[in-house]
Amino acid sequence: MNNSVSRTPKAVLVTLLLSMSMFFASCGKSNTKLEIPGVDGPNVELLQDDVIISMNFENLQLEGGLRYAIPKYPNSYISMEPDLFSDGMLMKISVSLDDVFDGRLGQLDPMTLPGGRALPGVSEGSLPAVAFSIEKFKNMAFYLGPKVFGVWVPLNKLNAPGAILTARFNSGDRRIGNISLVGEDQNGENAGFLLMLDLSSYAKRKLKRIAKKY
Repeated sequence: MNNSVSRTPKAVLVTLLLSMSMFFASCGKSNTKLEIPGVDGPNVELLQDDVIISMNFENLQLEGGLRYAIPKYPNSYISMEPDLFSDGMLMKISVSLDDVFDGRLGQLDPMTLPGGRALPGVSEGSLPAVAFSIEKFKNMAFYLGPKVFGVWVPLNKLNAPGAILTARFNSGDRRIGNISLVGEDQNGENAGFLLMLDLSSYAKRKLKRIAKKY
C-alpha cells in the first residue's frame, strides 16, 4: 500500500469522497481568455494519477532535454526540451496526486507570490509552498491548500508594473481553476503567471481508488 494512503484516516477519506462532487473526467483542451506573452498554454490534463501541465515558451531555446526533481514532491518532476513543432521550448510539469494528498506538504511554511504580494484569489494571501529555481527559471513555486494546487512560473519583464490580471481557466467547457498574469513589483522584478487548479476536479478518481482498498 502507498505510504501516503496508509497515513490518511479512513474517516477522512470517506468525508472527502462525499464532499468531492466534481471530477475532471475527460481532458479537453485547456483554455482561458487571458493571453500570456510569449507562452502557448498552459494546458492541463490528467493521466492516471498525474496532473500534467504543459506550455511552450516561444522565445526560449534549448539544445537538449532536461529533467528536474521537484523538492518535497518525490514522485513529481519538471522536464524541458526543444519543441518539435516550433523554435521554442516545451515545458512539462508532472505532479503526482500521491504527492499532493500526502499530508506533509500542508505543513510547509506559507508563502506569498515571490516578492511579497498576496496570492490572487486566496483570502489569506498565502499558502503552504515550496520554492525552487531551475535553468532559465528563477523562483518557481508550488502552492498547496485544502482545495487548490498552484504553480508559479516566472517570466521576463511584462512591462506591466503592479498589474495583476486574473481569469477563469477551463478544460473544454468546465472550469478547473484560475490563471493570473502578474506584472513587475515595485522593484521591477517578479513578473510571471500563477495557475491555480481546483483540487476537487482531480480528487474523485484518486479517492475512489483509495476507497477500494478498505
